[in-house]
Amino acid sequence: MPQIPEKIQELTVGQLAARSGAAVSALHFYEAKGLISSRRTSGNQRRFGRDALRRVAFVRAAQRVGIPLATIREALAELPEGRTPTRDDWARLSESWRSELDERIKQLNRLRDHLTDCIGCGCLSLDTCVLSNPDDAFGERRAGSRLMVEHREPTNHRQRPSRPRDRDTECCD
Repeated sequence: MPQIPEKIQELTVGQLAARSGAAVSALHFYEAKGLISSRRTSGNQRRFGRDALRRVAFVRAAQRVGIPLATIREALAELPEGRTPTRDDWARLSESWRSELDERIKQLNRLRDHLTDCIGCGCLSLDTCVLSNPDDAFGERRAGSRLMVEHREPTNHRQRPSRPRDRDTECCD
């Protein structure tokens, strides 16, 4: 990892990328989303304060555990005067994110457990299928897939008028 002398207080986007491990495009994205900020030189080049290293590390750590960027941005916006997050900030925020992560883990476990129910069924509309169609209203009336065909009026004079069809067209009983 390249070392940047202490006397340099601002980093180019390339230096920030090299030190943080984030791609330049990711840094541009983070800046566009308000997660980090830079100033522009007279030549319109970005310059980031050294504190951007900690902010990028904070963002990447939060992303790795599944926190959405919008939530990360809200957390950073709550810091006084846009300061860099501290260890205490991370501890406080990670505690508040814990219940959200626990709920996501429960959802993923449920999805994983139901995945075997769908393997090989083919129709993707069984009464027990909670993956493909969890609110299957037609499944209460009949088993098998349903295709909703709406009666549409022709949009131009070259099309033939369609015949009215049964709204519950069977496709694979």
